[in-house]
Amino acid sequence: MAGYEVTQTRRLTRWKQKFRSFLGPWGVFFQGFIEHPVMVGSIIPSSGYTIRKMLAPVDWERCQLFVEYGPGVGTFCRPVLDQLRRDGTLLVIDTNKLFIDYLNRTITDSRFIAVHGSAEDVEAIIRAHGHEHADYILSGLPFSTLPEGLGPRIAAATERAIRPGGAFLTYQFSKAAHNLTAQHFDRVDSGFELLNILPCRLAWGWKDAE
Repeated sequence: MAGYEVTQTRRLTRWKQKFRSFLGPWGVFFQGFIEHPVMVGSIIPSSGYTIRKMLAPVDWERCQLFVEYGPGVGTFCRPVLDQLRRDGTLLVIDTNKLFIDYLNRTITDSRFIAVHGSAEDVEAIIRAHGHEHADYILSGLPFSTLPEGLGPRIAAATERAIRPGGAFLTYQFSKAAHNLTAQHFDRVDSGFELLNILPCRLAWGWKDAE
């Protein structure tokens, strides 16, 4: 019986690998959503319209460290790296090892760092990689479905982690991320992107310069 179970497990693993290979990043994204639906904001990656609008306010000349929570299969990673200065760093954090392993295999840019961990620990993660603060932090985490208390802790840690003059960028289907951002940041700009599946709410929480 044990041998049968091992055989079935191996078959399932091979099927998952073939499925991911066939669909490419979409297959990895879909599997990540199926395995951890509470931690993945959508079953479909964000549209190019959402990416451009979300990143438009970033001052790339002053961006030394850009952090992303929940990068998935890297939908935002490549656009960020395309605009990030040559001596900058993109640090992404995800609790799903499937996504982290995929990103480490597919992104070879020396400015890119992928960490398997929780956004709640962003301050320690930033320090562990030689930085005091982030310039911008981007999040597509589904704050409305996160375990109780985790969203507020992430928002508070994010505010502490961002330098004065920096910003917390969020995109989500509900207003949960916007509302949490408003509790911790000095000013919040709001936006909406209709050309996304599903249409999503955008927010930029700004930390006033000292």
